[in-house]
Amino acid sequence: MPTYERLKGISVSAQAITASPTRSEFLDGVRVSVPVFVASAPFAMLFGALAVDNGFSVFEAVLMSAMVFGGASQLVGIELFGHHAAGWLIVLSIFAVNFRHVLYSAAVGRYLAPWTKPQQGVAYFLLTDPQYALTETRALRHQPSFAWYMGLALPMYALWVVNTGIGAWFGTLIPDMTALGIDFLLPIYFLGLVMDFRQRPLWLPIVAISAVASVVAYRTVGSPWHVTIGGLAGVALAVIMPPRFSGVGVAEAKA
Repeated sequence: MPTYERLKGISVSAQAITASPTRSEFLDGVRVSVPVFVASAPFAMLFGALAVDNGFSVFEAVLMSAMVFGGASQLVGIELFGHHAAGWLIVLSIFAVNFRHVLYSAAVGRYLAPWTKPQQGVAYFLLTDPQYALTETRALRHQPSFAWYMGLALPMYALWVVNTGIGAWFGTLIPDMTALGIDFLLPIYFLGLVMDFRQRPLWLPIVAISAVASVVAYRTVGSPWHVTIGGLAGVALAVIMPPRFSGVGVAEAKA
């Protein structure tokens, strides 16, 4: 019996040691997610209100947020739905708006490689603009863990769905966000995310060309296509620049 109790105690202690870092990582992710869901809450409520205004039921609006989980693409979708566009056109438009997520997935895939396939599947579904940027920022210090990633993603996902329901149910009570200046919260937050990468090679020219291309696209093609076009312009510049300007091979040369 004493031997059994001793072994049991060792087992419990090992579990506690293993669980503690996981819990800490998860809570760290939750802490980082707070500014994101605070800034995105008005837009989730706006989507819910617009969805109901375009003929969705409250349940359908919430279901779309739960299944698509993409602010810009959801707004495009309900706008086309309100104009009675063909189903294939709605799907194609949402795919085009979300094309940047293909780039995000390729970029963060190297961090997700050690995870199991189910974990990777969940992570890719929850991948959004801030999720990508914060994961890249985290990777500058150390490998993002699944617990940290979920701590960041789950509050944003849950509150996006909940706030959609609030907007859909109480849509007529939501004041004009532009008049209150609330619509400026998310752009300011994204600007802060971009600034986190300012120490990387080619940061300034890539940001500059992306900004110019995005503004031109906004004036010519319209929203929300300017987001994807601006991103592709930055990627194109990074690809065509010689390796010595992008920092590729610097680590190997130092070694």
